Amino acid sequence: MKVSTTALEGVLLIEPRVFGDDRGFLFESYSRRKFEDHRIDVAFVQDNHSKSRKGVLRGLHYQENNGQAKLVRVTQGEVFDVAVDIRKNSSTFGKWVGACLSGENHRQMVVPVGFAHGFCVLSDTAEVLYKCSDYYLPENERGIIWNDPDIGIEWPIDDPILSEKDKKYPRLKDI
Repeated sequence: MKVSTTALEGVLLIEPRVFGDDRGFLFESYSRRKFEDHRIDVAFVQDNHSKSRKGVLRGLHYQENNGQAKLVRVTQGEVFDVAVDIRKNSSTFGKWVGACLSGENHRQMVVPVGFAHGFCVLSDTAEVLYKCSDYYLPENERGIIWNDPDIGIEWPIDDPILSEKDKKYPRLKDI
């Protein structure tokens, strides 16, 4: 397993060792022991699975009071995955990183507690799986508008398909 740091402390890109032949492939998508060997100490309690079509943008989501670390991967298709630092006392507050995750490249992103998360679908469809370190609580669900000019995410799509909820989230400076 190869672990790469990003410009935001704690946000990591993971490339598992993939064993493939003419029958297909196999890889460990998660091993607590290997994560601990790389000093990634997160206990996951919930798995989520979403499927979206091309142009869908989900995010930027986070939970207040019970933040969730996430391990995000794509099993089918391709997405542009984004993490935004929303830790108020962080030197990188309001900064973002993004990476293409796909069923072909098997890359995963670790999104720590204190970050908002979102992604947009680049392929015809995409299935995204993500482990969470705390349970989803609807009363704690929050978000930031996807195109907040203060954050300046360079999304690779111009006119995303958004949920009604995602269209109405405030800017980071207003939360």
